Amino acid sequence: MRIFDPHIHMTSRTTDDYRAMADAGVEALVEPAFWLGQPRTSVETFVDYFDGLLGWEPFRASQFGISHHCAIALNPKEANDPRLKGVMDLLPRYLVKDRVVAVGETGYDSMTPAEDEILARHLELAIEHGLPALVHTPHRDKAVGTKRTLDVVRESGIDPGMVVLDHLNELSVPMVAESGCWMAFSVYPDTKMTEERMVRILTEFGTDRMMVNSAADWGHSDALKTLKTGQAMLAGGFDDKDVEKVLWSNPVDFYGQSGRLELNNAEVAEEYDGNSIKRGGS
Repeated sequence: MRIFDPHIHMTSRTTDDYRAMADAGVEALVEPAFWLGQPRTSVETFVDYFDGLLGWEPFRASQFGISHHCAIALNPKEANDPRLKGVMDLLPRYLVKDRVVAVGETGYDSMTPAEDEILARHLELAIEHGLPALVHTPHRDKAVGTKRTLDVVRESGIDPGMVVLDHLNELSVPMVAESGCWMAFSVYPDTKMTEERMVRILTEFGTDRMMVNSAADWGHSDALKTLKTGQAMLAGGFDDKDVEKVLWSNPVDFYGQSGRLELNNAEVAEEYDGNSIKRGGS
């Protein structure tokens, strides 16, 4: 099974996760900018974080034959902190970099006026840079938050085909399917979406513009949920072609709109020769 995880936070994961993902068939991934659990207190901390997404993580992934890409943004959780508004001024510096394949994750956490403003600005940046946008829908009041998100997307003027709304569920997917935006689902051990529910949604709505991710992070999550969803699809009557479309072709088509996907890792590790992870001659 060939897998592209379109939303996973590898900064919070171990090299054991990379090894297990490679063994499971994960060949590529996108790591969206995220919050780290502990609130950050200054803009400068984001410089180090973004640099890690562009350097350290692609190197770690390359050791296991996985092609690492990222999305850059001020995440919704921290968009409400006035100390961090200056992060928005950093973004143009990073949105021109190789392997940055989207603006994200942006969107809503608590649906505040500050989040309204930051989401609109992120979509402006996506248009300016010709990049797709990865948009987080809130975990509370999902239907209301999704409708509000779609309103902002329409007002921005961005092509809906350049936008994916993530963390969808049964309440929100019908309106997103109608909008022309891409649909993404986070399959999680205890919350968000299960493999079985995901199969039912795919059975009802089909596989067009559909993506499945693990969204694995520092919380209770599972970096192999993409594989497990593919297995559930096969058990639920889908064929190999359907699984390939959802777990590989769709993410490639969506993020490929950036023009920056690098899916051949044959020479990537050489770019990082001398990195500290190779200490001990490994």
